[in-house]
Amino acid sequence: MLLIKNGHVKTMVGADIENGCVLIDDNGKIAAVGACVEAPAGAQVIDACGALVTPGCVDAHCHIGLDNTAMRWEGMDYNEIVEPVTPQLRAIDSINPMDESFPNALRGGVTTAVTGPGSANVVGGTFVAIKLAGKRVDNMIVKNPVAMKVAFGENPKGCYGNNKKSPMTRMAVVALLRELLFKTKRYMEDKEAGKNPAFDMKLEAMIPVLKGEIPLKAHAHRADDILSSIRVAKEFGVKLTLDHCTEGHLIVDELVKEGYPAFVGPSFGKKSKIELRNKTFDTAKILNEAGMTISIITDAPVIPLENLPMCAAMAVDAGLKEEEAWKAITINSANSTGIGDRVGSLEVGKDGDVVVWTADPMHVVGAHAKITVVDGKVVHEE
Repeated sequence: MLLIKNGHVKTMVGADIENGCVLIDDNGKIAAVGACVEAPAGAQVIDACGALVTPGCVDAHCHIGLDNTAMRWEGMDYNEIVEPVTPQLRAIDSINPMDESFPNALRGGVTTAVTGPGSANVVGGTFVAIKLAGKRVDNMIVKNPVAMKVAFGENPKGCYGNNKKSPMTRMAVVALLRELLFKTKRYMEDKEAGKNPAFDMKLEAMIPVLKGEIPLKAHAHRADDILSSIRVAKEFGVKLTLDHCTEGHLIVDELVKEGYPAFVGPSFGKKSKIELRNKTFDTAKILNEAGMTISIITDAPVIPLENLPMCAAMAVDAGLKEEEAWKAITINSANSTGIGDRVGSLEVGKDGDVVVWTADPMHVVGAHAKITVVDGKVVHEE
């Protein structure tokens, strides 16, 4: 067992606990959180000495493990740019846990990431939620699959249209997705009716989307692309998350009506393409104050994953309330990706993922994890 004591504990589900404790049992689950928790006999004890203690941070959208550090084509395993519709691809088959970005993320206080294919294809394949400590991805899975990646706008247009292949227009991007959903619906109905259609791996991969088991994870920056993703989701009655949502603040009144969660970012860095011309750290504040559930993302490696807390701090600097910024990198990210029963807050029964900080990352540049605990085990310590 492991007891972390004498910390300023931020549980993410209630008021902070001054001089609080977190007890993790031998199964790696949180056994107690409170002001006075006694250490059982034989327990490892960590004295936080008044430091900030939080749940491990959760990034709801990145490509860690699929886009390897310090590599070129050798480590680019996130985009299969040979055909625009590839739902059969699974992120789990490309993840390299030995990449240095994993320990870097742990030092940055990030313990869980939702990672998967890039946005070259209209339909790219499935994302997976993983812990960032481990050597074998099969043993790091929190949930698989988490979502089906789809992309709107410039990326699929540029990857294919520039080579005179479809999709060349936004019309074609949406049409390809709509065609796949129509075919999946018919395929699924034929299977349920006992007609035994010929096996189709692409359509099999899309069945969980049509059944509402996983959402479409929609890469969309421009306002019209965001609304196109919503149009398709409503047409087929499927779940949806709004990933990037760069111009979401321009259509906030429309987005509030629809109620989909928004994964905002990467907001740091240059405006590298036309779609990003309205990129701003104000987006998170505007969407949050309108009542939307927001998460802040890095899109790593666009922003290195260890800088997720820094991105939240920059949103605070732009006006987002500090407590909402913490939620945007912990409990909101977990709940919006379907893993809130495991991670994102310090609650009894949840995974023992805890960070003891050198300083509060919302206030101090360079603050990082002094100690990072994943499933009750210390995986980073200074």
